[in-house]
Amino acid sequence: MGPMASSRRDLAVRASVDQGLLSPAEPVVALLDTEGVRASAAALTSAFAAVTDAPVLHAFAVKACPLVPVLRLLHEAGLGAEVASPGELALARAAGIPPGHTVLDSPAKTPAELREALALGIAVNADNLQELARLDALIASAPTASPLGLRVNPQVGAGSIGALSTATATSKFGVALRDEGARETVVRAFLDRPRLTRLHIHTGSQGVPLALMAEGVGETYALAEEINRAAGRQQIDTLDIGGGLPVDFGSDEETPTYAEYARLLADTVPGLFDGRYRLVTEFGRSLLAKHGTVLARVEYTKTSGGRAVAVTHAGVQLATRTVYAPESWPLRVLAYDAGGRPRTGGVTVQDVAGPACFAGDLLATGRALPLLHPGDVVAVPDTGAYYFAHHYAYNSLPRPAVHGFTADEDGGVTFTVVRDAQTLAEIVAESGGRHADALLRRTGRSAG
Repeated sequence: MGPMASSRRDLAVRASVDQGLLSPAEPVVALLDTEGVRASAAALTSAFAAVTDAPVLHAFAVKACPLVPVLRLLHEAGLGAEVASPGELALARAAGIPPGHTVLDSPAKTPAELREALALGIAVNADNLQELARLDALIASAPTASPLGLRVNPQVGAGSIGALSTATATSKFGVALRDEGARETVVRAFLDRPRLTRLHIHTGSQGVPLALMAEGVGETYALAEEINRAAGRQQIDTLDIGGGLPVDFGSDEETPTYAEYARLLADTVPGLFDGRYRLVTEFGRSLLAKHGTVLARVEYTKTSGGRAVAVTHAGVQLATRTVYAPESWPLRVLAYDAGGRPRTGGVTVQDVAGPACFAGDLLATGRALPLLHPGDVVAVPDTGAYYFAHHYAYNSLPRPAVHGFTADEDGGVTFTVVRDAQTLAEIVAESGGRHADALLRRTGRSAG
């Protein structure tokens, strides 16, 4: 066994400075702990294997970390991909994930998206009844091997973050089961479509408790049983129970665990695991969050209103959710000296600011840390999902390089490039650089 995750992180911070990944010229970089990602994938697969012999496809939610090498690593660990756009599908295909291990979910699939998925044989979960009708027409003109399902919303309630609660009374996702006449309509939709064989539910996300997640799964299982009784056969053979296991952003603990969730499901929805249903999961954040760390140099320090402020190169361009909704998305900040060693000494209440030109660009406010100095390094852990892979181009700040790392028993750290840092030329190209004169051209007739 190599070092523990927190020890690997400390080794990687020091090595990133020693090896020049982080420097005055490259003042922000993102790191992924390869061993940690593999461990999370193994924990997921073993948790469900412990409670069922039924086939389970664990489809990683690509939205959580849309980086091709990450998808390839997870594929090698036995996971598939859940995609929600043409771009995410292209990434999954580039990573070598086969159609049979890919699931397409989205509330706004175009006809072209659906045609591509059906041609490839990718599983498709329709979001609504209009989409089912669209699929009927597409399949009539071009037969497909794609498994087809329908997403339902059990309307079991919200967690602590409203924007991420997908099973509320008015959620935009799926067919709402408790609306008047909706359940009967869903049952009829299945009976009218013998090849519709899946039900899809996704109740969980950050802020949603496990009990509420399990309640949503239980409601969907009950609906599957009702449909199969009405059909007089096991028409529904697969339940896609989504993902959404929350993450503890306040410590290095990986809690709750996949094993806890699988055991809860086994206790509350035992029929789910008796072998009659194939299963699909769609976990994302919980597989990656704990294994990513953003490193940024402290450029300047100052005092304002008696408060110490450290200005760094990591802010809203990486931690967009944290900057705009800090109460829902707090992040830890760890202090290291200019050599990448953990900074010690008395703590001082200070703000840790990002580089963007607006006052709210703060990673942390009033945080007690060893006093930071210019040239020091701040590490922002738990950022492997929905942070450095979802760049927000405020001030045309470049996307940082992403490096995977491994640490051996002797403390040696090896880095591999996952994504190159964005160049200034690429920023110009993305910002219409080839069309600099486009708005200077006169078009149409001028007034007389």
